[in-house]
Amino acid sequence: MTEYQPTPTPLAPFIIHNFIIPLIIYTNKSLKHLTRKFKLFEIISYTIVTSFLFFLKIIRSFIPSVFNYNSDRYHWIPFLKGYGQCTDVGDIGSFEGDTCIARALYQLLAIHNEIPVSSRKYEVVRSYAEKLMDENLGVSCEPLRQVNATVLSGAFARALRQLEVAVAEGDCGEVDSGVDVVEKSGGGGGGCFGLSRVVRTAGYFGGAAWTRFVKRKSRLGVSAEKLAAELLWLAQKLSACGSGDEAVRQWASASNLASVSLTTQLRLQGSLVKLSVYLFKQAASMGGKDDDEGTMEELRKIKMKMLMSWIPFLCRSSIGTDAPVLSFNEKAELENVLGELIGSLKHEDEQEKVLSLWLHHFTHCSSSDWPNLHLYYDHWCIISRKLLILDSK
Repeated sequence: MTEYQPTPTPLAPFIIHNFIIPLIIYTNKSLKHLTRKFKLFEIISYTIVTSFLFFLKIIRSFIPSVFNYNSDRYHWIPFLKGYGQCTDVGDIGSFEGDTCIARALYQLLAIHNEIPVSSRKYEVVRSYAEKLMDENLGVSCEPLRQVNATVLSGAFARALRQLEVAVAEGDCGEVDSGVDVVEKSGGGGGGCFGLSRVVRTAGYFGGAAWTRFVKRKSRLGVSAEKLAAELLWLAQKLSACGSGDEAVRQWASASNLASVSLTTQLRLQGSLVKLSVYLFKQAASMGGKDDDEGTMEELRKIKMKMLMSWIPFLCRSSIGTDAPVLSFNEKAELENVLGELIGSLKHEDEQEKVLSLWLHHFTHCSSSDWPNLHLYYDHWCIISRKLLILDSK
């Protein structure tokens, strides 16, 4: 019997994955807080990332094993989000769903994500994608349903990452065209960063060079409001193929987005409210009597995370005045949904945390009296009192 000999790790992939990539990530993260204040550092950071991507594309031709080594789907890619044309694994390699139909749907959704709503090809691409997804479901074949679910989940994650970047950068952005093309100013604006005249002047010319030579405008042409509408559409498609819980999981984990959205534009807040309301309803429908204890525990944690992340946003966000985002019945329906979700949590600990969080933000926001969960708060107090009496006997 031949003794097993472990295959040695190729040197080039080992160096790239263990030295070069961590160095690039560390450098990029070190510059990240400076890019929000100084345009020059933003250009430097972007140059590092784009050069790195160009290096990967070149070296892939000579050392294919670089993209096979440690194939955990390139866990280091997320630090690239928001830079240049590459924001997802699929932009570097091929989509892992190794079927023609999966790659076709992936390409359609990627194009749908990139082009602005004002483009005459936008509706063409969207209708192609919807037709393909509907035909996949119409066959009643599990592999085809799984194609829809897998590709849509990846598209939702990509759009969610882009939305986080767009909202975070929105404090110094401007809204224009189509569904509000988000566009960075050249840096010559007044007090956006509170810089001295010299630094503002340098930022202005840096911004001009940025736009002219790097052409980053094409990526920023995807506005935050378009992304929010796209996420709602993707969530609806995920629900249609029986994977709405995947959108809920991702939205529940977007706590940073929920925080920064409190200070974003009112119209964008309205779009995010619509999306949150839809996903809260999806969360309430998750789980069933046939689920085992482990699954129910996992779903309970997701619901808890969803409530803790997005209740402050619901309490403080704009739901429209001239043109309300939600009707009276829709607002009442969501309050019932939130009450149902809270009721599914553990009484002593989790319900208290959620209701205390709601009470704080509800009472400290003078511009809104929704969602009003006082009935569920009273019910929780009554049950807590009864439990205390039982424990004292």
